[in-house]
Amino acid sequence: MKIELSLLFFVEAVGTIAFASSGAMVAIKKQLDLLGVIVLGVTTAVGGGMLRDIIIGNVPPALFKDPIYVLLAFITVMLLFITVRMNQKFISGRHMETFEKVMNIFDAIGLGAFTVVGIDTAVLAGYGDYHFLIVFLGVITGVGGGILRDIMAGQTPYVLKKHIYACASIAGAMLYAGLMNHINEDIAMLAGAATVIVIRLLATRFCWNLPTAVKNN
Repeated sequence: MKIELSLLFFVEAVGTIAFASSGAMVAIKKQLDLLGVIVLGVTTAVGGGMLRDIIIGNVPPALFKDPIYVLLAFITVMLLFITVRMNQKFISGRHMETFEKVMNIFDAIGLGAFTVVGIDTAVLAGYGDYHFLIVFLGVITGVGGGILRDIMAGQTPYVLKKHIYACASIAGAMLYAGLMNHINEDIAMLAGAATVIVIRLLATRFCWNLPTAVKNN
């Protein structure tokens, strides 16, 4: 049990770092000040879980009861802010390309982890028989922080227009919800998370996008 908890914490920590970094980079590129960078970074990392908790009536949300992930997100944001402040070349050229590639992998892992964690939280709260609800809560845990980030940054949410991001979370959540009562729960959880990760990485690698009503020439 301790090993499972340690692994789950590690995976969630990786996702928190990736999401906090993505939020901070959006703020940095928007030339927001330090407070703006902190707010966007931390919100991206823990916003999805906060929305999930509010929906199921778990108030105050878990991030206020056990702020370990808030602290981790804050430290990540500050380190990234200082790095960019001390080395302006970091946000351009090959350094940025390498950073984005690494963060994309972490982001995929985090999205998979947060999606299944969101479902687990809903099940533990007594909503295991409501499959539509737990799938929705899994997805909102995974993508909610990014949606809040983009709204605060004044741009169209990334999940609505690029690389089937939310679709990957939906697919993994549906698989986990469908398998959890038929096979070992840990295996179902891993299968759901792995599905999210694989779809995300493939979508990025091959530039998969859903069609739009207006064709781009």
